[in-house]
Amino acid sequence: MVKPFQFSRLPRIYFKSGLIAKLPSFVHEYGNRIVLVTGKSSFLGSAHALELFEALKKEGIVYFVLPVTGEPSPEIIDSATSAFRTEKIDLVAGIGGGSVIDAGKAISAMLDRSESVVEFLEGIGNKEHPGTKLPYIAIPTTSGTGSEATKNAVISRIGRNGFKKSLRHNNFVPDIALVDPELTLHCPKDITASSGMDCFTQLVEAYLSDKSNDYTDALAIEGLKAIKASLIRSYNNSEDIEARTGMSFAALTSGICLANAGLGVVHGFASSIGGMFDIPHGLICGTLMAKSNEINIRELRKNDKNHVALKKYAILGKLFIDKSGHSEVYYTDGFVNYLHNLTNDLQLPGLRKSGLDEENVRIVCSKTEIKNNPVKLALENLVEILLKSL
Repeated sequence: MVKPFQFSRLPRIYFKSGLIAKLPSFVHEYGNRIVLVTGKSSFLGSAHALELFEALKKEGIVYFVLPVTGEPSPEIIDSATSAFRTEKIDLVAGIGGGSVIDAGKAISAMLDRSESVVEFLEGIGNKEHPGTKLPYIAIPTTSGTGSEATKNAVISRIGRNGFKKSLRHNNFVPDIALVDPELTLHCPKDITASSGMDCFTQLVEAYLSDKSNDYTDALAIEGLKAIKASLIRSYNNSEDIEARTGMSFAALTSGICLANAGLGVVHGFASSIGGMFDIPHGLICGTLMAKSNEINIRELRKNDKNHVALKKYAILGKLFIDKSGHSEVYYTDGFVNYLHNLTNDLQLPGLRKSGLDEENVRIVCSKTEIKNNPVKLALENLVEILLKSL
């Protein structure tokens, strides 16, 4: 029997190496004045950027470049919208990792508003955004968040009383997603690892989510096949275009899945930890993934040994372990072992090195929301996960 479900809108998706050269033609669909939101240096220092700027000039397109460092803060968004509000901008494009794409998404949504973006953040502000925005094109240069396919932009303010919250509306799904795997070539190993684990976590958590459905399950499995084939390869060889293409596909797919099935405990931690400490989102996900799934499985077995999520864990084990003829318990436990080994292979550091320590564990756990995890976890379960991941 097919579970009832609903499915969110998607951008127009274009997936092909070399697509960045086509950006000027997409710009002309909306006008000729564009803000290009980019990372601080990786894209701007590339041959792709020089070629793009020349092509934009040749096409008579007026462009403004806005480099963004780190995860977008309210101050970054407010400053950008204030600076460009009088420039008669026709559209915005975000070219970069997930933080850049989120920044561009928020800027496109706030250029016609006079308020601070804080006033519209979930759980922080007290206003509902009407959903009006400038057209937005998302162009990822890493394979991680899948933000090119989602309706929210994550905005952060780091500190003890900080937050990591979403600006969200159905209309904020990018109008166009240009996924060009060539842009991910030469991505540094640490970013390849952390963004790849973010993508991996999103696919697993969406697959296990209590909101998952037949469509998201099918998509998640295809994305996970790409993870298996491509994550380690792209980490070991930054110029492996086949592996980079696989990871670009997995990241895009993870964004579609999370938008329609939600996420679990790891991303709950990523929000609470990310609001207090300046730790890359993907690093949090990668560090916590193995232990979080281990605790999930333990608690599921305590409550219901026939739970559908346990059967899904066994399917994940069969996918990632190249052995046949074993029990569901073997594959379920084997999947957790795979995650522990992968964390070591990708050389992901513990969270203690980034500033999280025992003193802050309970504070973090008290702020951690878990919406779609396959099993309800108590505060002590959350504490256990963090303490064993430091």
